[in-house]
Amino acid sequence: MLVTTLIERKRDGGELRPDEWSQLIAEYTRGSVEDYHLAALLMAVYLNGMTPAELGALTDAMIRSGARLDFTGHVVPRIDKHSTGGVGDKVSLVLAPLAASCGVAVPMMSGRGLGHTGGTLDKLESIPGFRTKLTLDEAKRLVTKIGVAMMGQTPEIAPADRKLYALRDATATVEAIPLIAASIMSKKLAEGLNGLVLDVKRGSGAFLPELERGIELASTMIALGEERGCPTVALLTAMDRPLGHACGNALETREALRALRGEGPADLMEVTYALTVEMLLLGDVSDDPVAARALAESAIASGRAAEKFREIVAAQGGDPGVVDAPRTLAVGTHTHVVESTKAGYVAQIEPRAIGKAIVAMGGGRQRVEDEIDHGVGFVIDAKPGDRVERGQALGTVFGRDVQTRDLGIRTLIDAITIVEQEPDPPLPLISHRVTREGAVATAVRSDEQ
Repeated sequence: MLVTTLIERKRDGGELRPDEWSQLIAEYTRGSVEDYHLAALLMAVYLNGMTPAELGALTDAMIRSGARLDFTGHVVPRIDKHSTGGVGDKVSLVLAPLAASCGVAVPMMSGRGLGHTGGTLDKLESIPGFRTKLTLDEAKRLVTKIGVAMMGQTPEIAPADRKLYALRDATATVEAIPLIAASIMSKKLAEGLNGLVLDVKRGSGAFLPELERGIELASTMIALGEERGCPTVALLTAMDRPLGHACGNALETREALRALRGEGPADLMEVTYALTVEMLLLGDVSDDPVAARALAESAIASGRAAEKFREIVAAQGGDPGVVDAPRTLAVGTHTHVVESTKAGYVAQIEPRAIGKAIVAMGGGRQRVEDEIDHGVGFVIDAKPGDRVERGQALGTVFGRDVQTRDLGIRTLIDAITIVEQEPDPPLPLISHRVTREGAVATAVRSDEQ
């Protein structure tokens, strides 16, 4: 295969045939095509886009590069959820056991922190002993036995994606919508799903802040799923402020555990319930959104969801005692409460600044091989639109030492904007529902609904 010919054609706005994408990805996965060739091709895709046929061919080739989860004979519907990433987004820790306790199987493959956004695996690993590195056989056994597994991408699943993702990161092509869609969907479609729910973030803390780009990404992934027999639906949710109060791995896990006991923040619970409802509808557990919501709320109130998470923790090597005692999770001991220096209204809490600070404090990675401190972060009491008085607590910083604590203090002071006049409302918590028929605006306009 003459790769330079393909690069030239894509560079000039042309189209690669499905068989060319298939051969190219197969040879790249085997090491027969050089990184510098794929780097040039990725940039051509970033600049010129891909046709639907090309995107489908790339996704299929990435799926074929590895193994798939095989659930032949397993009758319980398998539904997963994917988030495009945000700050304070601990939804998966609540949603996976909640959905499983309501009657769908959840083979949840998650990622680690990326850039300023946190990762589900890092949050789970703040639980002593919790093991996220599962083989496909282990994952299948857990899904079959307890209805859920929470794991990282295994070496067997879409190995082409792992190579391409590292290359995209190094070539500044991460934000290309076709490449994002192929990366996400190749992994999800390899899970043997009967349905997929997408949580696409929008706002200043999202990878794609603009509404139009979020809808485009959602629609692109939905088309890939539907065409491959995996019904897919997306919700667009707000990331112009952190979700919930806790930001940082162990702190978010603590908050998720409280949420499973019915003590979660209103915005976290609203997003979690909305996504769970979509999973239950796709899994034919219910055909009515109101009834599905009632089922999910009952699973929280009765303790079934918390008990399911206890099963998950025990099955994956962790200490299930944390479910009843979230405060046993270790957090930074150098703390400081940041207070408002004036009376007024909270106009903004900038999530990107908070996320970057957690990375700088040691709670995220600047290189893949970095070890992280699970205990650093923030618990932010204020929400946009709140009225605050001088001296009122805005949030607490958790550092591992004086230096990280002081960095957190400076960040939190700068990230929270307080104004004299009541500000415009933040983005709707859930602004759109997207299906293969298109995007429809929703009515969830605040964290209190």
